[in-house]
Amino acid sequence: MSPTPRAAVVLAVVALAALALPLPVVVLAAAALAAAVLADARAARSAPQVTRTVPAVLARGVPVPLTIAAEAAPAVRVRVRQAVPPGIRLEPAEGDDGLEARLTPRLRGRHVLPAVGTRSTGPLGLAAWHHEPAGPTEVSVFPDLLAARRLALTVRQGRFRDQGVSARGPLGLGTEFELVRDYLPDDDVRQVNWRATARLGRPMSNQYRTEQDRDVMVVVDAGRLSEAPLPGDVRPTVLDACLDALTAVALVADEVGDRCGAVAFDDEVRVAIRPGRARGAAVVRAAFDLQPRPVDADYELAFRRVEGAKRAFVLVLCDLLEEAAARPLVEAMPVLTRRHAVVVASPSDPSLRPIAPATEGELARAAVAAEVRSARARAAALVRAAGAQVLEAPAAELPRACVGAYLRAKSRARL
Repeated sequence: MSPTPRAAVVLAVVALAALALPLPVVVLAAAALAAAVLADARAARSAPQVTRTVPAVLARGVPVPLTIAAEAAPAVRVRVRQAVPPGIRLEPAEGDDGLEARLTPRLRGRHVLPAVGTRSTGPLGLAAWHHEPAGPTEVSVFPDLLAARRLALTVRQGRFRDQGVSARGPLGLGTEFELVRDYLPDDDVRQVNWRATARLGRPMSNQYRTEQDRDVMVVVDAGRLSEAPLPGDVRPTVLDACLDALTAVALVADEVGDRCGAVAFDDEVRVAIRPGRARGAAVVRAAFDLQPRPVDADYELAFRRVEGAKRAFVLVLCDLLEEAAARPLVEAMPVLTRRHAVVVASPSDPSLRPIAPATEGELARAAVAAEVRSARARAAALVRAAGAQVLEAPAAELPRACVGAYLRAKSRARL
């Protein structure tokens, strides 16, 4: 229990009154104030009943509502405050008689929301009690699930568009003939059955069945290079961008009926999930709280976990920094390329785009950016020479680019 600022003001007034009033009157006023404070404290002593509502599963960068309802004794005012751990933003953080706020997670992983703090003030506003009636709550912050689910939905509805992919149905043309049907406006010209069109006198198209039960393996480097920061605070590190891409590919694989698995590693294998049907959610749950470690990644160790599987589309997510850093990846690449279709994907840094320098400082930055771009290009050339395709895209576009590469490989029967 603690007196409020109002009680302090009243006490100051009583003290000043001692200069002009008789002492017995002042003592009586002080006693009355003490009695009022005690009565107010007694009225506010009981902890309010607090109910906190927040989703247990969050997606990084996606705001969600957090609601706190507080019920106290009549005439007792309650102020609630919700503290948050680093990596989570809450606006506003406190309110009277409850709280309606927006909670935005900024870092993946498991976070604990502390107990709700409350301050109950008595009817006279002279005394307050501080309580923590609700215990802590753990929330899980996943990669950008919302964007991944949108991509999966566009694939399901046949609206996914990417360079090299023209989708109708789950994956577009496919390779297995199914039937001849009437032409639709968004059909690819390669689908037109000219013989049936001439015979029936109206446009007809071939419909192809999309192959299913193909294997997709996503290999994620969680070593020291994955800790590199990226511009902006929505995707703070290379690993965050890579896990966004992993999430998107895993959910799309579920949509199109493929088997998805994953391997995440540094100097040891930290996550290993064998390909299986409808396993996208399990892949995401296994890797969502993965954090980079300051050790070199052992690519050969990770690739050996994939080597013996049936032919698959293998997506390797890492940071193609420069030749020396890419050397272990290049040396281990033949383990995969002799059996699988391999794409190495890396988030690019938009700040490295060529600019027209106007000042001496900008000239220096442009020179450094050009050197970094050149080093990344040489690293990518080494990976291509080892037999893999290379994909680079800004972090926000990497999930879509990876899904496009996966669908291209599938539609061209490379799996």
